Amino acid sequence: MEKGILISSELLEKLPQDFDHLNFFNQATKKLNSKLFVINENLIKEVLGDKYFDNIPTEQEIINSDDTASIIVSDKQYFNKTVYPSVKIIKSYNEEEQKRDVQCFVNHFKNRYEVMRKILISRQDLQESVSIIRLSRKNEREKVSVIGIVLDKQETKNGNIKLTIEDPTGVIMVLVNKTKEEIFNLAKDIVNDEVIGVSGAMGKNILFCNSLYFPDIPLNHELKKSPDEAYAVFISDIHFGIKNFISTDFLKFIAWLKGEFGNEIHREIARKVKYLFITGDIVEGIGIYPGQEEDLEIKDIYEQYEEATKYFKMIPENIQIIICAGNHDAVRMSEPQPKFDKHISKGFYEIPNLNIVSNPAIVNIHSSENFPGFNILMYHGFSFPYYADNVPSLRNAGGIFRCDLIMKYLLQKRHLAPAHGSNQYIPDPRGDNLIIDLIPDVFVSGHLHQITVSNYRNITLINSACWVVQSADNAKRGIVPNPAKVPILNLKTRQVKIMNFLSDDVKVLLSERIGVI
Repeated sequence: MEKGILISSELLEKLPQDFDHLNFFNQATKKLNSKLFVINENLIKEVLGDKYFDNIPTEQEIINSDDTASIIVSDKQYFNKTVYPSVKIIKSYNEEEQKRDVQCFVNHFKNRYEVMRKILISRQDLQESVSIIRLSRKNEREKVSVIGIVLDKQETKNGNIKLTIEDPTGVIMVLVNKTKEEIFNLAKDIVNDEVIGVSGAMGKNILFCNSLYFPDIPLNHELKKSPDEAYAVFISDIHFGIKNFISTDFLKFIAWLKGEFGNEIHREIARKVKYLFITGDIVEGIGIYPGQEEDLEIKDIYEQYEEATKYFKMIPENIQIIICAGNHDAVRMSEPQPKFDKHISKGFYEIPNLNIVSNPAIVNIHSSENFPGFNILMYHGFSFPYYADNVPSLRNAGGIFRCDLIMKYLLQKRHLAPAHGSNQYIPDPRGDNLIIDLIPDVFVSGHLHQITVSNYRNITLINSACWVVQSADNAKRGIVPNPAKVPILNLKTRQVKIMNFLSDDVKVLLSERIGVI
């Protein structure tokens, strides 16, 4: 004001932080022959040239440079906004295929035991735990605690639960009495092959259980919040190549990411979206279930991935995409699933803002010198139906329709598929890649075509919805999709909003469409 200069509020949002105001003032004064004027975008273009704003570096350009201390958002409406270095892949499986033998399974479970034991023994009640072989030296009724893998679980004729647990030194029977209701209910939800802690009193070749312990998430786990406002978006189960793909609604989603769809509030959020997570089942695949060929619009796996590439290239390059495979994708079924094949899905590797990881994976986003960022655990969720069917509390609460409870259950076990029969897996003698050793800030999954959002001990739990309506195969398996619902996480507040891109005329259920026909 002292110099007779007014700057429009809109322009303040666009100017870079190093804008030389004094130099611009001198040039503008000479050009306009006046010392009283309003600085706006048109004036800057007139004085500095029409392409001035085009010369401001984009996010991708700065990411590729050596200086990653601070990057400028490429959206020209937010040039003075800074965001933190984008994506760091913390954990992603990349081992070459090799022959496996029985010893690989032995070492796999030994490693699982040791990792889980370290987590459990940090609990005060288990710090005096002993190996199972030493229990034979204990007197009857003496208080003891042990840590072991569940070998078997049975119900006795009296209605009690008998667990058989083992460690590298031996095996012991554990009896959970039905009169201890709280512990008994916990025991009912135990599955084979998980690692637990038990404290109780010794009997003759048996341990009478007084308490059960699970690895679980610490109560003091920090709730991180970003110092600046940015958004992460989560989707999964697009199934490119199937007839039931709702392409119109997916294009609306992409239009929103580009700032071309929705009201002003929606577009304001879209301008601040920095990360898009896609958690598996990118394409419909080939030969996944009997009769699938009747459901396919694209019957060539290469062409399915070409179709996916075409859509992904529409997404703005300033949005970092993080993507993993699911059980429909053209990778092995056994978990951990590797990255996408560079030959079959070669188009993915040509997209500069596409970050490809294994399933599962842990990815850190939005970190800076003064902020550690958020650790995102990605897992497609193939094991979920097993626990929905076999864990009584989950089955009674709604089964596959309560993905949030399934995710909470697995966090308590600190494993994505603790039971041997819950998924196909590759034993790795170096370590169990499905252990949740690093506690995430966000746990995101898909697979069940549901949309659920929850929180467990400051971990945001998100099961992403799908982009298909119900197929005959879905109907047979009891899957009721909830398509085109997109969870959007505000990294500053940790609040999640869900945007609905589903058109009103879409018939989601197979029975509805048959009725229409």
